[in-house]
Amino acid sequence: MQNLIPLWESLAARLRGIGQIVPPLVLRLIMAFEFWQSGVEKYYGENWFADIQDKFPFPFSVIPADLSWFLSTWLEIGGALLLLVGLFTRFAAYSLFVLTFVATAAVHWPDMITMWSDLAKGYAITDMGHGNFKLPLLFVVMLLPIIFQGPGKISLDYLLCRGLKADAMPAPIADAWAWGWAALALGIPFAMLIPFLGSALILLALALFAFARFARA
Repeated sequence: MQNLIPLWESLAARLRGIGQIVPPLVLRLIMAFEFWQSGVEKYYGENWFADIQDKFPFPFSVIPADLSWFLSTWLEIGGALLLLVGLFTRFAAYSLFVLTFVATAAVHWPDMITMWSDLAKGYAITDMGHGNFKLPLLFVVMLLPIIFQGPGKISLDYLLCRGLKADAMPAPIADAWAWGWAALALGIPFAMLIPFLGSALILLALALFAFARFARA
């Protein structure tokens, strides 16, 4: 058994080494392709946002439909390009993360959730209604590692950090500040989709920030 421990540690170390290179690149390429397709489709298509203007969460519900269409189109195209080359990757990924929540609230979320079974029916990629939020949910799950872990070593961000002699992959810290920023980053988009959950996450973030500042003092 003792001989197996070094073997496992050696294997795990090599898997983590490759894990900093391959998985982030694959996720970036897939997300770049998906959002590029969506953005190009909007660019050559007709604006249908006016038909669902009242379904957009605030503050997007008060933005003119033409401006919303323009911002959505170029955010998807620009975000896809940034993900592709790995430049300002976390900013691009989080912008597309929020955009996905807005799209889910306006298009993919059931109008009325009277019971959990209605929500479960929406977890499907079909043309039968019920929200069909499975695909945007998968996008959100795939964007999360990019936001929290970064673009990986095959990226312009990594090369830029190396050029500036900055630590491209600093040692991870999971203190109260980190949990607070994570709760805030998740709470803002969730507030547009599930207001109670989003508000709770934002309040949790504020509490964690207060605790971290008090503990430091």
